[in-house]
Amino acid sequence: MTESSPGRAANVSEYDASHIQVLEGLDAIRRRPGMYIGSTGERGLHHVVYEVVSYAVDEHLAGHVDAIDVTITADGGIRVMDDGRGLPVEAQEPAGKSALERELTQLSFGPQSHAGYQVSGGLNGLGLAVVNALSTRLTVEVHRDGRRWTQAYEKGVPVTALTRHEETSEHGTAIAFMPDAGIFETTQYSFATLSERLEELAFLNSGLAVSLTDERPERPVRYHHEDGLRAYVARLNSYPASLVHSPAIAFEAEDEKRTILVQVAMQWNAWSPGEVLSFANNIRTREGGAHERGFRSALTDVVNDYARRHTQMCADGQGLTAEAVQQGLSAVISVKLAHPVFEGSTRTRLSNPEADTYVQEVIRRHLSDWLNRNPNEAAAIVRHIVNACAGQGKW
Repeated sequence: MTESSPGRAANVSEYDASHIQVLEGLDAIRRRPGMYIGSTGERGLHHVVYEVVSYAVDEHLAGHVDAIDVTITADGGIRVMDDGRGLPVEAQEPAGKSALERELTQLSFGPQSHAGYQVSGGLNGLGLAVVNALSTRLTVEVHRDGRRWTQAYEKGVPVTALTRHEETSEHGTAIAFMPDAGIFETTQYSFATLSERLEELAFLNSGLAVSLTDERPERPVRYHHEDGLRAYVARLNSYPASLVHSPAIAFEAEDEKRTILVQVAMQWNAWSPGEVLSFANNIRTREGGAHERGFRSALTDVVNDYARRHTQMCADGQGLTAEAVQQGLSAVISVKLAHPVFEGSTRTRLSNPEADTYVQEVIRRHLSDWLNRNPNEAAAIVRHIVNACAGQGKW
């Protein structure tokens, strides 16, 4: 060991416990926003809107919300309203804070115990607190228990008490916030970006009405898709004349024991290379994962089994390749499960093995049944795939 210089020894001795900074609560969010919303650019700016909307969608999945209204306000802020139960306002021991304030200021790292959600999207217990922390101001208005309630915050800190107002027969929650220009690189919301995601949520949650209004100038849109994923696939396949079959194939199945719901819609066309979109708890899984892997595997097996039984195969006798089977296929796979496991902070790949297993079960059962019950459409699909196989030099 070499002898340290006096100066170096002094520097070492100055490094003690007082130099270790532990960030807690909302201060941690404001200091490291990228850890919670991915970025402080446009993507993160829009993500905070989706977090508030995710709370309302969770209420819908629990059976309490029929409509969600999102507004880009004239001053550049956001207001999200729903017709659900309303955030709870009762005081909670031992802190004595209202449940509403706890939800808006504390990080719980899990679904809120009062909500009773089996399925939850967003940051799963963090979302509203993150939005509050990253806003210069946030106001919440709740219609619940026969009264209207309000509270205001600045940078995540309450500046008014939770206040009870007049009686009302309405129910629901309205949250309005202004993103903090000191944190975000831009605070200009894109109508097109929000519109695309909100319509996506309407597709993924059939029967849910979602509206978006821009007061900067005013231009309202409203999305309400009773056909759900079938309507989503129709949007993807925008050239009816090129469809291999119609209508789209759509089905859903639920395993209550494993607490997983699978919804699938799919349709082949002759004009595109195909596109498969997958979602878990309404979150787009851009890198796929277990549910998408199960879909692709079972799809290839089912189509090959049907083709063999009807002697429609590629010339080499090796069966229809996965690439040929998916040529021109537009499909949407959505799973909703109690405990999703995502790889990476950006939540782009689902890891749950039960999603792979159950999606395969659902595809093998329901797609096989559909092909057998629709022989004309099934024959057209297999002919299309065989032609794609020929294009790969296998015919």
